[in-house]
Amino acid sequence: MPPKRDNNKPKGALNSYAAFVQVCRDEHKRKHPEDQIVFAEFSKKCAERWRSMKDKEKKRFEDIAAKDKARYQREMAGYIPPAGEGGSSRKRQKKDPNAPKRALSAFFFFCGEFRASIKAEHPDYNVGEIAKELGKRWEKVTDKSKYEGQAAADKVRYEKAMAAYNKGVAAAKKAKEEVPSDDESDAESD
Repeated sequence: MPPKRDNNKPKGALNSYAAFVQVCRDEHKRKHPEDQIVFAEFSKKCAERWRSMKDKEKKRFEDIAAKDKARYQREMAGYIPPAGEGGSSRKRQKKDPNAPKRALSAFFFFCGEFRASIKAEHPDYNVGEIAKELGKRWEKVTDKSKYEGQAAADKVRYEKAMAAYNKGVAAAKKAKEEVPSDDESDAESD
């Protein structure tokens, strides 16, 4: 579910191209108030016009963008996000380095077996090209049962390791809760 939008948050700053498109749109509306703008066509024409413009002509829009950036910075300086929304909702949780490694898929077992041979065959390939080649070869494999069996066994390993890990985490939490704080131990000694 997407995060709720904060209507009080300042509108983002325009870049020079966005300022140019906005001016083009306003000009078009003034010249043709009854016309409906077809966004795909309009944006193509704007892009072509922007590419053909000289730097001197673009300066006007760079100035507009600079003013809008200053406006945005002023407004953000006084902006206070609502409680509980300090940052982006897309932040990843930090992974516990003690947690077990996740189970590998059948494809990853296949890659482990053939990556070295592809590197030997094509020493000039970069990581992406090796991955593409592995993908092509994986599609051609007719009997994947060997790798699927390895993946199933690794999944069992992972589930057992996670169960043990979760027991350890729960025990550590419980032990932490049972240890009295300094305030409690002072009160007991009185």
